[in-house]
Amino acid sequence: MAVADDKTMLPLGGLRVRALTYRSLTRRISTAVETDRQISLFFVNSNLVNKCDSFRDELNGPDVILVNDGIAMNIASWLIHRRSFPENLNGTDYTPALLAHNARVSDRPWGVYLFGSKPGIAERAADKLREKHVRVVGTCDGYSRDNDALIRSINESGADVVLVALGNPLQEQWVLAYRGRLQARLLIGVGALLDFLAGNVPRAPRFLRRMHLEWAFRLSLEPTRLMRRYTLDMALFLARCVSRLRS
Repeated sequence: MAVADDKTMLPLGGLRVRALTYRSLTRRISTAVETDRQISLFFVNSNLVNKCDSFRDELNGPDVILVNDGIAMNIASWLIHRRSFPENLNGTDYTPALLAHNARVSDRPWGVYLFGSKPGIAERAADKLREKHVRVVGTCDGYSRDNDALIRSINESGADVVLVALGNPLQEQWVLAYRGRLQARLLIGVGALLDFLAGNVPRAPRFLRRMHLEWAFRLSLEPTRLMRRYTLDMALFLARCVSRLRS
């Protein structure tokens, strides 16, 4: 896989993160799905870099697309590459937009399976997606321990896309471990997306999101859980990026 001459690549923390726009990422995904190539999409933020470090070689594989999520990635990219990412491709905004776009333009919209979060959340998230005419073909909460039954359910549903909402690093590990048994062509690690769609967790006001301050809003809601992520873990993330430089 050629990396050195790929102008879309901005390696950070040992991960081959791509500097893409909404349109260019959507083109790559649509082309892959239409040609029956299975790909996995992960949104890289500081938490993923820290928690998924032990299996970064798998994340750098040819059938994985890594894109940037959050202001920390822009800070690290500027420190190391003196370049910023063209857009913030966070999964909470991008994934529903991608699915809604496909539902609008496709003669046969993708079938989407939702896996993750607490019982009842995936079903409520599915209702929200259906309001955008997304074709949801199945759901399963994140407490399922029978992966054989889950994989069978996903395959029997005819899903083209699987959204996996288990948080880092569990969702990435699950996708990488079981993608070979799944017939779906697009697997996406979506973090807290289902909770946001279901209204279980509130989004920051739009003006804060435009200012890249959604992290501060989330910290105000869950200070105990998130304080370390935005202090000590952030320092670890930046140190890891600097130590690996462009690798």
